[in-house]
Amino acid sequence: MNSIEWMANVVGVGIGATLFMDAVALIKKRFFAQPSLDYRLVGRWLGHMLDGQIRHPTITAATPTRHEQRVGWLFHYLTGIVFAALLVVTVGSDWLSAPTLMPAVLTGLLSIAAPWLIMQPAWGMGIAASRTATPRVARQRSLITHLTFGLGLYLSAWLLAY
Repeated sequence: MNSIEWMANVVGVGIGATLFMDAVALIKKRFFAQPSLDYRLVGRWLGHMLDGQIRHPTITAATPTRHEQRVGWLFHYLTGIVFAALLVVTVGSDWLSAPTLMPAVLTGLLSIAAPWLIMQPAWGMGIAASRTATPRVARQRSLITHLTFGLGLYLSAWLLAY
């Protein structure tokens, strides 16, 4: 597989996995009234980073930034592509032609480090949502979401391979 094919496959897997995760979040929101992350806040956080502010007492109270919704969604999908690339770099390119479930699910599980250790603390929520009203619920939802992403990695790679 040449580098252009590799990149196209990784991008396809990353976008597919993120789409799958978002579809499951939409189902949970519509049928179980379970809120999902507002990616506008991701864009707000990134927008404030350009001004040198990385941490916030609470991201929801921070001043909105220009194009925050677009920026947040774009970053969300770019992050999915990055985690797909990390998976393929770690297990090898052969995984793309014969995907297996365990490496994908483990990647989804490990991806939980990003919100728990970077985003949530920077947003004023504490490590692993420890400063929220219901940390256990927030952690459980994050965990399920990221395991869903891992399943999406596998399903997307499987669809692309077959």
